[in-house]
Amino acid sequence: MTEPLLHPGWPARLSSGPVELHPLRRRDAAEWSRVRLANERWLSPWEPTSSLPWTARHTPAAYRAMRRTVARRARLGTSLPFAVRVDGRLAGQVTIDNVVRGALRAGYLGYWIDQDVAGRGVASLAVAMVCDHAFGPVGLHRLEADIRPENMPSQRLAERLGFQREGLRRRYLDIDGDWRDHLAYALLAEDAPGGVLARWRRMSPGRPVD
Repeated sequence: MTEPLLHPGWPARLSSGPVELHPLRRRDAAEWSRVRLANERWLSPWEPTSSLPWTARHTPAAYRAMRRTVARRARLGTSLPFAVRVDGRLAGQVTIDNVVRGALRAGYLGYWIDQDVAGRGVASLAVAMVCDHAFGPVGLHRLEADIRPENMPSQRLAERLGFQREGLRRRYLDIDGDWRDHLAYALLAEDAPGGVLARWRRMSPGRPVD
């Protein structure tokens, strides 16, 4: 008898137009480092607190260490870490982490995007593709996203894709030097019967990435 997959739907490559998603690769270390260093002011307000300066956390060696960790979690079926490329250039990451199977079948969604491609629908498109993959081949039922109240772009992205706000998590995560409140958003598989990407396209006609 064939044993059921412990981590269905991984590894995977997803694409739509100029946007491609794939597992993190060893050879992307230098490119990742350049993008992250260039985006310090854009990304640092939303990143976990660290005792190390931004430059030390974003060297090619830091990428390789991070990739080993997330690749191990992906092999265990607890994480789905995707690199985001736009026209072949690294432009961010989308990850579903802390995946739980059994009766819950849920995971937590996180992402970051290069400021150079912000405002073009790239993040929405990438997240929508990952949500559809999670509800389809991966077999999850619930995705959660915790977003700081100050992060209005991420709130709008979540709401456009059909995530519903479920409440406030007080002083929930240690972000950018302090314990920060987060708004809890969730999306269920039955919330998007026609697919999350299809919903986004209906609500965002004429996006350049379509």
